[in-house]
Amino acid sequence: MSWSPRLRQRLLSALALVSFFLLWEVICLVVGVSDLILPRPSQIAVVLWEKMPLLWPHTLQTLKTTLAGFALGVLTGIVIGVAIGSSKLAYDVAYPLLVGFSSIPKVAVVPIFVVWFGAGTVPAILTSMVISIFPVVVNVATGLASTEPELEDVLKVLGASRRDVLWNVSLPRAMPYLFASLKIAITLAFVGTVLAETVAANRGIGNVMIIASGNFDVALVFSGLVILAALGVTLYLVSSWLESRVTGWSQRKGDMAMV
Repeated sequence: MSWSPRLRQRLLSALALVSFFLLWEVICLVVGVSDLILPRPSQIAVVLWEKMPLLWPHTLQTLKTTLAGFALGVLTGIVIGVAIGSSKLAYDVAYPLLVGFSSIPKVAVVPIFVVWFGAGTVPAILTSMVISIFPVVVNVATGLASTEPELEDVLKVLGASRRDVLWNVSLPRAMPYLFASLKIAITLAFVGTVLAETVAANRGIGNVMIIASGNFDVALVFSGLVILAALGVTLYLVSSWLESRVTGWSQRKGDMAMV
């Protein structure tokens, strides 16, 4: 029986995932790990099943907040990345500031957002946005800088303006870099959302987890982690699917077969 590389990859991924949870379950049973330290996957599954009606509104809240912050971060990152990648002056002025801002722990900016906008969804959206910007900026600027100067010179000789070169050559060439940054930014966006929800929100998976940890309901905390992991993987796969459709020309045949 001959299996395609794509099917083989999916089967191996599923086998690795199942093996991981089985090993986790067996170790907890054999060693006798307390439920307060590390609940078994079966216990987490039971909690997810029983409390999903409670968790579902919080899951939607976290998802909507993350997508809003992610969208704002991507749009802002693209604008800044295009400016930095297209202008040496903008690069020299803005890039050090951007690196400095990115180096600030995001947990330190959440209280500032709370002071400015109050507790609730807005600080979570803003935290998700600011944590998503930097990888987009860096990759877009790198993609624009990868355009060969000789190609730009030829296009200018043929009468193309700077805007024509940017729109028709530089930006399409930067698309693989952009989608690579999206797969990083979407995972970071969840980090920013949950971080803000644990500090300054009364809804969301982060809020559920912080309350559950205060009640020593460790199984519910891990249930929140499972939900966040599932959301992150789903959006990562969506980004990969869009990447294969938009930038398939930049991928090798072998890579496309594995998408």
